[in-house]
Amino acid sequence: MPSLTLNLLQGSISFSFTPEAARNLKAEIDQLMQSLKAIASHAGSGRPTPQKSMEYRYTGDIFLEVFCNPNIYPSPFAAKVLLTVRDDRIRLTTEAELTRLLEDIGQYLEQHG
Repeated sequence: MPSLTLNLLQGSISFSFTPEAARNLKAEIDQLMQSLKAIASHAGSGRPTPQKSMEYRYTGDIFLEVFCNPNIYPSPFAAKVLLTVRDDRIRLTTEAELTRLLEDIGQYLEQHG
């Protein structure tokens, strides 16, 4: 199974990830981007309609969870996600930039998708 490498604010993490799971995660992020764009388009014109948070979970060789509340960011470019990667021996919880996560998944899908 190919490895997905995610670049974090400091450092990176690589783990086994299927192309199908990467496509599913990308679809979730695309939906999140639409929510963030909807919020940004209402900036300055009253209160935007609250958008649903993104909660993605994958269980395979590792457990991956990606969470983002789009209502706290002014634009997709400012957004960060909370990322948790764990298995039976280690657990990592950190923040990652949404745009960088999208780039990393796109690069993975170009190679393995």
